[in-house]
Amino acid sequence: MYNKLVSAYKGKKIFLTGHTGFKGSWLLKTLNILGADVKGYALAPENEENLYNLIQGDKLCESVIADLRDKEKLVSSIKEFQPDFIFHLAAQPLVRLSYELPAETFEINAIGTANLLEGAKALNKPCNIILITTDKVYHNNEWVYPYRENDRLGGYDPYSASKACAELVINSYQKSFFNINNYHEHQKAIAVGRAGNVIGGGDWSKDRLIPDIARALGNDKKIIVRNPVSIRPWQHVLEPLVGYLLLGEKLLTDAVKYAEPYNFGPYGEDALPVKAMVELAIEIWGKGEYEVPQLANQPHEAGLLKLDISKAVDQLGWKPQLNAKKAVEYTIDWYKSFFEDKGTMDKYTEKQITGFLNLN
Repeated sequence: MYNKLVSAYKGKKIFLTGHTGFKGSWLLKTLNILGADVKGYALAPENEENLYNLIQGDKLCESVIADLRDKEKLVSSIKEFQPDFIFHLAAQPLVRLSYELPAETFEINAIGTANLLEGAKALNKPCNIILITTDKVYHNNEWVYPYRENDRLGGYDPYSASKACAELVINSYQKSFFNINNYHEHQKAIAVGRAGNVIGGGDWSKDRLIPDIARALGNDKKIIVRNPVSIRPWQHVLEPLVGYLLLGEKLLTDAVKYAEPYNFGPYGEDALPVKAMVELAIEIWGKGEYEVPQLANQPHEAGLLKLDISKAVDQLGWKPQLNAKKAVEYTIDWYKSFFEDKGTMDKYTEKQITGFLNLN
């Protein structure tokens, strides 16, 4: 189905930030399968169970362990590599942590993005740049209508606001330094991918639903559910990653046309309450219990946010492959396999990717 991705990326030089993170590791493995030459830039993996270590990420790329806020290091790493594509995934991605580290979240997500774009400015060659933000960049009215790419940006919590700030940074660089009207001069195309609430094997982040479920079920403990009625648009991590790759492939064909933001999310019926997701995970795993504690003074988290994905469907030829139940099956099967035999997870992850791409 996605053989055109092999044509687009085989032998191409990809600079990937956040390659040691959850989404970054899945993208690194996917790019390796597609035959790309990858240089990664990110903080060190947190532990041995990190997905990057499980897929032997150091064998899949040239890895630079450094901080986005180290502008000199980031710019020199990009200049030395001379990439054909830049995929920017590195971020402080956690809403609850952003309440504890608000200034640091803004530094990493907004200033870090500016530093990356300084690296792109330093390139004297064509380069397609795909910058990943989040569905939470939209000013959330918590209404039933899905948000479109031209809706107002904003953010209640520091994480959401920092990502909206990153979008303002991106927009300024697009207009000031990489204006599409002057593309023939700078030959840099910048596009933005917005997605949120991705699930998939290998995510061990604190205060995230699926990692909390996996840790509890894998260790025979009760699942603690904070926000049972919150509705989220659930999608497997491979869904938006393929969207980002298709966006990059389109930039190769017409950089000016596709240098825009795109939403990547599930269909409307796959926006499910947290409680339903927990019950589905327990059913798939075959065991488990959960409880909803009475928690006081919890930080604000959005209750409802949906994306309008029609632009990505119409312009990129992208569409969700897995419904919510299938996405949870993919995810829970990965974690069950992990708890049975950690040593098989590189091959298991590859099997899920090739199966999703229909490349096997």
